[in-house]
Amino acid sequence: MGSSRFAFFGILLLCTCSASPPNFVLLFADDLGFGDLGCYGHPSSLTPNLDRLAAEGLRFTDFYSTCPVCSPSRASLLTGRYQTRSGIYPGVLYPGSIGGLPLNETTIAEVLKPLGYATAVIGKWHLGLGHNGKFLPTKQGFDHFLGIPYCHDMGPCKNLTCFPPDIKCYGLCDIGSVAVPLMENEIIKQQPVNFLDLEKTYSDFATNFITTSVEKKQPFFLYYPSHHTHYPQYAGIGAAGQSLRGPYGDSLLEFDNSVGHLVETLKRTGVINNTLVFFTSDNGPELMRRSRGGIAGPLKCGKSTTYEGGMREPAIAYWPGTIKPGVTHEMASTLDILPTLARLAGAELPPVMLDGVDMTDILVNQGKSKRETVMFYPVNPSEDYGLFALRLGKYKAHFYTQGAFHSSTTPDKDCSALRETHDPPLIFDLEADPCELYALPVDESDIQSVLQQVKTVKEQFESSMVFGESQMAKGKDPSLEPCCNPECSPKPSCCHC
Repeated sequence: MGSSRFAFFGILLLCTCSASPPNFVLLFADDLGFGDLGCYGHPSSLTPNLDRLAAEGLRFTDFYSTCPVCSPSRASLLTGRYQTRSGIYPGVLYPGSIGGLPLNETTIAEVLKPLGYATAVIGKWHLGLGHNGKFLPTKQGFDHFLGIPYCHDMGPCKNLTCFPPDIKCYGLCDIGSVAVPLMENEIIKQQPVNFLDLEKTYSDFATNFITTSVEKKQPFFLYYPSHHTHYPQYAGIGAAGQSLRGPYGDSLLEFDNSVGHLVETLKRTGVINNTLVFFTSDNGPELMRRSRGGIAGPLKCGKSTTYEGGMREPAIAYWPGTIKPGVTHEMASTLDILPTLARLAGAELPPVMLDGVDMTDILVNQGKSKRETVMFYPVNPSEDYGLFALRLGKYKAHFYTQGAFHSSTTPDKDCSALRETHDPPLIFDLEADPCELYALPVDESDIQSVLQQVKTVKEQFESSMVFGESQMAKGKDPSLEPCCNPECSPKPSCCHC
């Protein structure tokens, strides 16, 4: 049975690659909670396009990012390696950060380029800018970049318009930095960015990229890390005031509309049946924003915590004719996307320690996962503490628990609590208790067996983990902040174009 299954895979992939290599569209939401989509149970979200992908594709219930904040989770997504290996820790990168995703790390784009793929990224990069743009996507395997090099709240937004006709952005954002720029490749096109037109600009760019690639008969990889639904929320005319959830819902609806436009372009250009569309999110919801911050559904806490609400994400795989409609409860991770796309494209894997596994069997057969564990690092990992938590099968062990400012407004005091050590670790059965409410009694014999397995897995994993040099520890240099008028004065206020 096993050999025939692998034979089937071989035939499938051989046929796919011999006719035309598959295209890939990777959608990455920002600060979207496990419970924010209609297809994940939210009663008032308007997400018809994502809901349709879920109904006609494969919806994951146990899919994880590698970190509960932005930059580290993006590094892991693109490299298939925990952020501790690449040095994207602690916390996130800023406009003037000296460091960034090291150029010796291999991204998905760099895996696919040798096979002739056209590659593009639109949206939020957040993996470094650096001196002369040394860490931008065009230095990391992407042919094209249109977007903001970091988070769109990393610049003053008090007087910017986030909703038509002239509703100002909620909050102040970062008031000591340059205005947030829109960049094309390595050139600043606009500063500050116009939020009302931004999504249309991205959508038009994506349409042109796909259409041009198809006309050239060139396979493509389009990576769309959206700014939605991160604070401050924004939306243009097509979504503003159209949802039932206020600003957050409008922001989510605008992202969903963009997904619909992308799918329509794939259909119009005739490549929908040869394109894998994969959607997920970078980390859990920013609960401190209350109704403007999303929800984690039944899961505990949210952004910046290693509870389930911080790192278990909605995920959908859509590929008409290849992926059958359904729901999978198999464990998977953003780490698994690189090896999976490499397998489907017939590309070579980078010669480094990968933490991801190929999930083709889950996608094509709704089969079993090769992943047995998920590791949970905090926002500020260190070799002294190691893992904060570990999932082994249905069990999750917490060695440390810690709340976070980003999740501090919930009634659950654990979401804002100080770090606490657990020895023996807290053990939860995530199948029976996904909310992590009821720790299992560790004195029972079957749990003692689980504890021993967890200890062994933890020791083996941590012995293989070599922490890369922290890119965040390199510090910041205000002169690196992007400015469309580099000789102007006084900065940062003069950086407008």
